[in-house]
Amino acid sequence: MTLTVPSQTMPLRTDPSGTLRVGTTRVSLDVIVAAFNAGSSPEEIVHRFPTLDLGDVYAVIGYYLHNQAAVDRYLTEQQRDAATIRQDIEARQHPDPLRAKLLAARAQRDQA
Repeated sequence: MTLTVPSQTMPLRTDPSGTLRVGTTRVSLDVIVAAFNAGSSPEEIVHRFPTLDLGDVYAVIGYYLHNQAAVDRYLTEQQRDAATIRQDIEARQHPDPLRAKLLAARAQRDQA
């Protein structure tokens, strides 16, 4: 008896904003890789995000392990884009005296 090995498509899709999502869920590749790198097993990841399919999580982790440099570049770019967006939003916000006071209190607490 021979086993036919079908080719499988990667359970990753790009959403309209350019973020890679797993399967049909809203869970991003970033979340899966971060959880895996923090020591979570695929089963633990699915437990935390029940919309995920266990096979998809294994496939995505396998893809990450085989393409780690490319995925790391993608993740770095995502982080850089998020920081730029955060800076733009913060620049448009009006200075909040309460926020400044809380940040100063945090800084003072951290120094103690």
